[in-house]
Amino acid sequence: MLDDTAVTAYLDRISAPRPAGATLDALRRLQERHLLSVPFENLGYHLGEDIHMDERVVDKIVGRRRGGGCYEVNPALGLLLRSLGYPVSIMPGRVWIKGELTPPLCHLTLKVRAEGHDLLVDVGFGRNSRHPLSLETDAEQPDPHGTYRVRSADDGGIDVLLDGTALYRVYDIPCTVADFGPTLWWYRTAPDSPFLQNLFCSMPTETGRVTLKEDRFTLVDGDRREKRQVTDARELLETYEKWFGIKLDRLPVKAAPTTTAPMSFD
Repeated sequence: MLDDTAVTAYLDRISAPRPAGATLDALRRLQERHLLSVPFENLGYHLGEDIHMDERVVDKIVGRRRGGGCYEVNPALGLLLRSLGYPVSIMPGRVWIKGELTPPLCHLTLKVRAEGHDLLVDVGFGRNSRHPLSLETDAEQPDPHGTYRVRSADDGGIDVLLDGTALYRVYDIPCTVADFGPTLWWYRTAPDSPFLQNLFCSMPTETGRVTLKEDRFTLVDGDRREKRQVTDARELLETYEKWFGIKLDRLPVKAAPTTTAPMSFD
């Protein structure tokens, strides 16, 4: 749980008003503001930083105005939501890549209860919904990011689909952040780790998305798409600050790829 000062600072970070209660509407607004304010990024993997899943990640997001991957931003949001009165539990997941599922615990999402309803909350995946997804229906759920569905799987999991394509499968089973420790170690050290093979920073906007992948900048704004390469070091630092609010004193250096079986969460 976060104390009142930390809650206020977090809400200021995402430009969200303090909700009067743990309502569905407030949850929708909190997820949306988080996605529009906190980048999905893995710079820490290439800056030699420690990756935390406890309250220290709140300082990274709020104090240092950074973002993170699913192991960081979802636990951080979970702490905020619990502090605001929402019942929150962790749902581990497996990512669909080229028609196959990754091993267990490769993705971390939240199950949040609001006004008697169970919802999937995820702010740590490149193609996640802008608003919470109901876990109580397999009907289509329109969202600014596309049309989503949650569908029961044969192994007891729940597939999350975007425009008919399966993104990942989550499991509503008892789980804590500590259970992800071995997988985080793998992400930090394995040659096949998608977080070592890729260097990215991405964030949705009201009308599209902005992404910096290594030195390749992409801006989608409605029907307009801009793509360009940023090769100057100073311009790269300025791009991180201008588009993502991230101030760096040095550029991340991407780990050398050493695998013949790359994976990507793009």
